[in-house]
Amino acid sequence: MRRPLMMLCIAVTLIAITACSQEKPVKDERLVWVEGGTFKDMKSNYYGKGVTLPDFYIGKYEVTQQEWLEVMDTNPSQFQGEKLPVESVSWYDAIEYCNERSVKEGLEPYYTIDKNKVDPNNTSDRDFMKWTVTAKEGADGYRLPTEAEWEYAAGGGQKSQSNLYSGSNNVEEVAWYWRNSGDQYLTGDWNWPIIESNHSQPQAGGLKKANELGLYDMSGNVREWCWNWYGEPDSKTGALRLVKGGGWIGGEGSAEISFRGQYEPSSRGNDQGFRVVRAATDK
Repeated sequence: MRRPLMMLCIAVTLIAITACSQEKPVKDERLVWVEGGTFKDMKSNYYGKGVTLPDFYIGKYEVTQQEWLEVMDTNPSQFQGEKLPVESVSWYDAIEYCNERSVKEGLEPYYTIDKNKVDPNNTSDRDFMKWTVTAKEGADGYRLPTEAEWEYAAGGGQKSQSNLYSGSNNVEEVAWYWRNSGDQYLTGDWNWPIIESNHSQPQAGGLKKANELGLYDMSGNVREWCWNWYGEPDSKTGALRLVKGGGWIGGEGSAEISFRGQYEPSSRGNDQGFRVVRAATDK
């Protein structure tokens, strides 16, 4: 009787191992797996447009200063703190970070960067860098999200409840913005001297409520660089790069998932940061 019993135990064990192997691998506790599909968020700019996304991974939090420092060796942020999101980074800085972090972790860099060739698709008169950056499709390294990926994740993916902000219809629950990012809650109209004297600044990630996927601060805190040019979706040329989510200086409107912000890609503001994305490969 012992031999049949042993064979049964082995079979059960093999079934359990097979079942586990079919689950999505856990890459990094800082990343969240996002199941792909069509847009369920009725407030998204992409809802009803027939856009379908594959699975992908996205940062649970905005890239922190500690993460930036570990890869880039310097910290450009105006408001210093290891757990605070890195800010005062340009779009080009974010692109370089993605490649450097990929190399550090043994992944294939997603971007090819030519600093000596002026990007023919960049129509800006104010961008003093104009590096030519091209994407290497199929590479498993880190990259910036597309606008569609950002909105899909911020809106909760397949679990979306169609909230106005990422995770809630109440901005106070999920976002750091100009009214609540300082010593006291501010009322009245937006006023920079008052905001500055209130010691307003970015906050550590994860202090507000997460959205449906367990992602934090996709509304408020720092504006997040995306890959896209600002303009028509998937435009191949432009003068400005897209930012999403609003920031600690911005108002309620800019914290809405559908809001589309823009900056010169070479600009570095103290409310400009980003989060990373990776393809959902098995590596």
